[in-house]
Amino acid sequence: MSAQVAAVAGGVVGGILLLLLLGIAVYLFWKNVYFKASYEELTNPASPVQAPVHLQEPNVARTKSVPFIVPPKFHRQAWIDMINGEQIQEDSDLYVTPDSGPRSSFHSLAGAYLVGAINPELYRFPEDKSETDFPEGNIGRLWFSVEYEQESERLLVSLIKARKLQSPSSSCNPLVKIYLLPDERRYLQSKTKRKNLNPQFDENFVFQISSSALYQRTLKFCVYHVDKQKKHILLGQVIFPLKNESFTSEGKVIVWRDLEADTLELPSEHGDLQFSLSYNDYLGRLTVVVLRAKGLKLQNERHAVGVFVKVSLMKHNQFIKSKKTTVVPASSDPLYNETFSFKVDQQELDTASLSLSVLQDSEGEETSLGRVVVGPFMYTRGKELEHWNEMISKPKELVKRWHALSLST
Repeated sequence: MSAQVAAVAGGVVGGILLLLLLGIAVYLFWKNVYFKASYEELTNPASPVQAPVHLQEPNVARTKSVPFIVPPKFHRQAWIDMINGEQIQEDSDLYVTPDSGPRSSFHSLAGAYLVGAINPELYRFPEDKSETDFPEGNIGRLWFSVEYEQESERLLVSLIKARKLQSPSSSCNPLVKIYLLPDERRYLQSKTKRKNLNPQFDENFVFQISSSALYQRTLKFCVYHVDKQKKHILLGQVIFPLKNESFTSEGKVIVWRDLEADTLELPSEHGDLQFSLSYNDYLGRLTVVVLRAKGLKLQNERHAVGVFVKVSLMKHNQFIKSKKTTVVPASSDPLYNETFSFKVDQQELDTASLSLSVLQDSEGEETSLGRVVVGPFMYTRGKELEHWNEMISKPKELVKRWHALSLST
């Protein structure tokens, strides 16, 4: 009898445990199905979430709430638009909460673009306008660099490139000769580039010169076209004085200069002087840049120390002020490239003039080699008057010209 009771009790307990296990299994299965359906509803692209879901415990005062924002799902068309550089989301797709108040600064982040988009403006290099901006009448441009080694006393010149050369024939075969003036008998020469108006040279040259004489020298680059008969035709030249340069900084500094056409006119009887004029009507300042002279007739060359230029400002034929260039070694073709300024009011331009005298220093004695006077119609005619009038018509612009020297007072 007791055995039957025990069997019945065991069956009842086993049934209860079986029902309990079935109940737990059903509950877990329902829970898994319910949360999976909820997740699919949140991430379903067919019905995007229009507002963020706020998570907040019940019966708790809302002091600060951080919204939960569901990001947009990538679609194939959106990915194509991002590759094409277009904006991914339209204004209607921005996820902005309707709430207003102190939390709006955080909510503004919801309208940002997709993470990983690249702004190409941040990776563009500054445009080099030296190869695109060429003034009217330009005959070419030359790039080079200059460096001086103090210990070895070597002047290193790197010839880089030339652009927009103007060839006299259908094709251009350019080469460059480099002089270290005043010595024009010796020069260094680049390789000839075939049929190229924009040659790339990338060649290095070395001049041996002491540091004491360095700043008295001038580099001259002459660009030639080599024709079929091997004749050299000058396309242009660059004059680069070294006295205004500083060679103390480390590394090379690339310099570019526009080519200048060499004048074909023969020197006048007493030589010629080249200078630039500029007038700033706002500051009332007259600027003179003495560049160089050529064809000077030196006197008593054995005792000649050097040659300099004296620039004098005159008003009503009365001397006002004068300035002098440095004395360069005696030469028939000296180089100066020095700038002087004079204070001249605009109403005084009709009565003011400039006198530029080339003087030879011979052991303390000054000898005049020639003079040029530029000014208004009251004092000058011809090229000198044209130079003065062009200066006035082009304010703040340097106007450069050659003028024949005269020994007349």
